[in-house]
Amino acid sequence: MTKGKLYITATPIGNLSDLTLRAKEILNSVNLIACEDTRHSGILLKHYKIDKPKLSFHSHSGHAKVIKILAHLKNGDDVALISDAGTPGISDPGYVLIDSALDLGIEVIPIPGPSAVITALCASGLPTDKFLYLGFLPTKKGRQTLFKKIADSEYTVVFYESPHRLKKTLKQLKDYLSPDSKVVVAKELTKIYEKFYRGNIDEVIGHIPDKPRGEYVVMINTA
Repeated sequence: MTKGKLYITATPIGNLSDLTLRAKEILNSVNLIACEDTRHSGILLKHYKIDKPKLSFHSHSGHAKVIKILAHLKNGDDVALISDAGTPGISDPGYVLIDSALDLGIEVIPIPGPSAVITALCASGLPTDKFLYLGFLPTKKGRQTLFKKIADSEYTVVFYESPHRLKKTLKQLKDYLSPDSKVVVAKELTKIYEKFYRGNIDEVIGHIPDKPRGEYVVMINTA
């Protein structure tokens, strides 16, 4: 029996119009869509009138869910892996499934599209020929080590931060950065309240509201 293909399919990070034509074609053609959150992805799929079986697959799914998706692939079903937003496998559990599929000789095909990291960087005004991506910073252990790494980096550093930790993180970073370090914080990319805060660390902290909402990408260049 011919094995199915696993399509790593990028979806919009906010604006539903950012779904590519190829991604739409793939989502319409596969036998199963593995979603980080079926309810969240259901909004996108309904918008594009895509009616396919869905299966939740997220960081708490456990190995049993990986086995279930692999069984579909081994039985010849094509599967699209999508995350809540952006490109799967970047700061989500997709790599576990991808690695397991490759071990079984299953073809893994990337369907490129939106990514919060690249979207933020391209409009940041910071050097982008080389950059260091750190994902989400640890909440406790290892933060100081990373702060020092950020301050010492010769490249632009990019990371995600939750709204309730954003201002605290920036204030902690201030102790490690030089006054002329360039900081850019991108908020709610591609959405109606999209905004970029640019300046030195003090200026950016001053722009951030006391109770920020939304999703944030932080970029720092100390060179």
